[in-house]
Amino acid sequence: MKKETLTKNIQILLILLFSVFLKAQSGPDFNILADKAFQKLYQNPDDCITYSLSILNSDQNIEHKIILRNIISQAYAMKGDYLQSVNIASQREEFQEKKNLSYFMQVFGDYNLADQYQNLDLYRQSQKIIFDLLSEDKLVRSDNKIMRILIAKLYQLQALNLGINRNPASALENLKKSDQYIDYHNEENKITSLENKIFRSSYLMQQSKPEEAKKILSGVILSIEKQNDNPFLSALAYENLSRYYFVKGDYNSAINELEKGLSEIENLSYNPLKYRIYASLSKNYLALHNNEKYHQYNKLYVDSRAQIDVSTKEAIRYIVKLVENSQNKSLEFQKQNQSSRFWILASIFLLIIVSLFIYFLALKSKNKDLKKQFEFFEKQKKKEKSIQIQADVPKEDEILNVNKVSKEKEDEILQKLEEWEETDEYLSKNMSLSMLSAQIGVNTKYLSEVINNTKGKNFNGYINELRINHIAHLLKTEPTYLNYKVSYLAEYSGFSSHSAFTTIFKSVTGMSPNVYIQEISKSRTS
Repeated sequence: MKKETLTKNIQILLILLFSVFLKAQSGPDFNILADKAFQKLYQNPDDCITYSLSILNSDQNIEHKIILRNIISQAYAMKGDYLQSVNIASQREEFQEKKNLSYFMQVFGDYNLADQYQNLDLYRQSQKIIFDLLSEDKLVRSDNKIMRILIAKLYQLQALNLGINRNPASALENLKKSDQYIDYHNEENKITSLENKIFRSSYLMQQSKPEEAKKILSGVILSIEKQNDNPFLSALAYENLSRYYFVKGDYNSAINELEKGLSEIENLSYNPLKYRIYASLSKNYLALHNNEKYHQYNKLYVDSRAQIDVSTKEAIRYIVKLVENSQNKSLEFQKQNQSSRFWILASIFLLIIVSLFIYFLALKSKNKDLKKQFEFFEKQKKKEKSIQIQADVPKEDEILNVNKVSKEKEDEILQKLEEWEETDEYLSKNMSLSMLSAQIGVNTKYLSEVINNTKGKNFNGYINELRINHIAHLLKTEPTYLNYKVSYLAEYSGFSSHSAFTTIFKSVTGMSPNVYIQEISKSRTS
């Protein structure tokens, strides 16, 4: 009997010790696992997805699940599968559970949305979300290590938005702020630091400081080669370094750097980065008049871009739908809250009325005037309800005016269009009325009406004229473009075919692209 009791006591003790051990390990273990998952993002996106899903399926912590879903979402984005990326990132727990999320997770959720917008070329929406977040003192003053790397990534993402909008000075300033929040205590910090250096070199190149850019990139490549486990960043650094040689006119060296980068990721599914390398290779071979290599890489570029364009369009439609559903749910939740408050107040009010009624009945024999006051009160209450119901019904002229664009609204839309035209986003093959509507935050019906009324043409005519004006300006001001074939110029400016580009170019400029190029070339030699 004593032996059995002793055995049971030992078993209980072992169970207690094991449970204490698990509790002690749960926090640090997840941070280590999540950091490893983040590191795999830059080694192999498919491995990252498999690894992160294995943790996700065994972890019941809601905040852990959200972090892992974000990593998986980023992996799909790096593969160019933007629809799946948005789908994974949009999965959320029930509202009753979400409302108890920490402040960090609330900020993290907004960062995720800004990141998704940035991936889909919706830079203005991304920029606004980040600007609002970084305006909070509570956030930027945080000393928490996890919060600080999130702030670093917010500044980095804002730098990308500003760089795409051709504001390299502000982009560099944001990268500088990002660096201030990096402490190198884990892989995520180290990788973010290397990314910042690569992006910094790109913006220095925009500021006509190629030597500074080259020095930074050479240091990054040396650092990555020592680690020998980061193919994505290695390829990204080589791709950026090739731009230095392209600007210098050393096309062979540019091709050499691009081939190094491609060899790093050739067997990995980093499709958007591959597509950029293919585009740069075709451009350099075209400059060397190597038609065979140009056509080889241009075909790879066109095919990969077509797949990414389809994914981008589907993801944009999906995310617009998600935003609309979110807004509808928010409105429904507000209505439910209002309804709930109404019935609580109504119940309290009814209880008061019943109490008063009973009280009045008890005093009926002593004071008849009280009954008259109560009846008058009831009549007044019904009258107020009737007035309120009438006030809530919209007037006929108000209904008729809902869909009309006011002069103030038209001016606001025109201002947004003017700012948008400076971003060159109209060169994207994905550009559509719904995408432009999403980018500048204007209803498609209003946008179409304003374009038709003020630009004197429909949406397609408006976009095509912007594209032709852009490429015509480049041909005038950038001699390198005079060496490119018309098919490349058509692809570069966002047209689906050589013939469509030629037709529209002639309708806008009055001459074919070849004649225009000849005229520009003559004016340069004369």
